Amino acid sequence: MGIFNKSTENVAEEKKKALPKTPQAKFLDFMKNLFFAALAAFFIKTFFIETSRVPTGSMEQTIMVGDFLFVNKFVYGSSSPRNIPFTNIELPYFQLPAITEPEATDIVVFEYPGDRDELKPREISNYVKRCIGTPGDTLEIINKVVFINSKEFYRPPKIQYLKSMITPEGVPNSRIFPRGSGWNEDNYGPIIVPKEGDVVKLTPQNIETYRTLIDRNHGKRVVTVEGNEIFIDGKQTDTYTIPQDYYFMMGDNRDDSADSRFWGFVPREKIVGEAFFIYWSWNPEISFGDFFRLVGSIRWNRIAKLVN
Repeated sequence: MGIFNKSTENVAEEKKKALPKTPQAKFLDFMKNLFFAALAAFFIKTFFIETSRVPTGSMEQTIMVGDFLFVNKFVYGSSSPRNIPFTNIELPYFQLPAITEPEATDIVVFEYPGDRDELKPREISNYVKRCIGTPGDTLEIINKVVFINSKEFYRPPKIQYLKSMITPEGVPNSRIFPRGSGWNEDNYGPIIVPKEGDVVKLTPQNIETYRTLIDRNHGKRVVTVEGNEIFIDGKQTDTYTIPQDYYFMMGDNRDDSADSRFWGFVPREKIVGEAFFIYWSWNPEISFGDFFRLVGSIRWNRIAKLVN
């Protein structure tokens, strides 16, 4: 046989390839490509980039209502899905090691830990705030100005104060964390942000700072106070070892932000990632039914803008 002769099997294979694909074969190819595309998208969304929509004005003008964000999950340690999408059903998850830990001034996306006195939130939702206090920091607000470890904290370039009046020190806000502190949103603290491994002294005077934190770590109500004695799960104690790092979050729109001043610390395990890029923005008050007006509200000047 010459070197240009082909085997019968090769000729049959080439003829088979030359035949047009049947509709069934085309459909199977389409489904296969769709499956791999979905798998790639799931992998990227799970371990690298999350998307988030801004529903409230607590970060305006830094981030506006109607902005859609890309969130860097990889930097703080990606995790597998924590809940079934569009439900409040939690899933067991694993988390990869972090490249870096959240730092003061970072704009952080995190799972809302719940209201001040709630054991767990009524629904799973993501919040976007600026990290103000990191583990071990002493935070204080004096006449609306934030101080960290006795030094004035960074003022974001687009920080907002909607109220010209300052609520004076000594005028309590009953909604403020911790309960019974006597503080308000303009004059707050000092308070120490819990740090993993710290052993805190518990007293009837400071127990409200740690009550919800301890209860949540046990998954049930375990803290009781009887006279001057503190009980955790029925055992008398006057100390508690902090099991993980915590963070203090605030909105740049300081007078219109439900943040750590009202509901407390954010545990490290609740942090999802760092907001870094606006990929879309429009007026969310316009419904899809008014499509052309909605398209006309697109904020082109905000698209492809870095968040800082």
